[in-house]
Amino acid sequence: MSARQFSREKLPPRLVHLAACVNWWLAPRGRRSRRRLQAMRDRYRGQRCFILGNGPSISRMDLSLLADEITFTLNRGYLLFDLMGGPSTFHVAVNALVVEQWADELAALPNTKFLPWSRRHWLKSAPDVIYLAGPIRDRTPRFSVDLTRDLWPGATVTYAALQIAYYLGFTQVVLIGVDHRFQTQGPPNQTVLSQGEDPNHFDPRYFGPGARWQLPDLETSELAYMLARYYFTRAGREVLDATLDGALQVFPKVNYESLFQG
Repeated sequence: MSARQFSREKLPPRLVHLAACVNWWLAPRGRRSRRRLQAMRDRYRGQRCFILGNGPSISRMDLSLLADEITFTLNRGYLLFDLMGGPSTFHVAVNALVVEQWADELAALPNTKFLPWSRRHWLKSAPDVIYLAGPIRDRTPRFSVDLTRDLWPGATVTYAALQIAYYLGFTQVVLIGVDHRFQTQGPPNQTVLSQGEDPNHFDPRYFGPGARWQLPDLETSELAYMLARYYFTRAGREVLDATLDGALQVFPKVNYESLFQG
């Protein structure tokens, strides 16, 4: 371990985040990302988007219906592109393990990507990236209405995408594939090494043999989702859940195919 790594690990999370934010404000790539974020704020007001979770249920859905929709894929959700008939509009990944292990695949994606500033050194040649100052790893729950300040991850990349969708101004956000259940059990947030095919996501390759990933923290995720529901409702906007047989009970349920009728 280098002296720099050691000193960073000894710092409280808020100080680490503060140092990263200062760097994000001063570095050229950080300034470019901030300018792009500012230009995109409320750009999509009055429109709807779909956030595609990575639960097994999404493989049973007709994703071709999304051809003319604005879509967000998450983490390794780019494995859905063939089922979608093409890439999503946006892609979001904020987990360090995901970015480090699949940096080359993320960098090669043809869409606009929202990725963490703290992992920028893994993505030196990635085009069309908007770097986020967060996520900040502390225990203070919040919904970030201004992405040029910070981003609390809420223990799930879906929550990060909800905050981005809010910032971009979407009036209606539809969740699909957010199953909110996992076969693999263990202490929340613990890093584990996958020993075989992945039963928790839509593709067995998602976190396949040898992949490092963090066990879910469903309790914190539910708290985060309740915050998202509050902020969207307060602003006269809505989040709908069109997941097939999803276990999440925070957002109003809606039939997926009915969203494309009429």
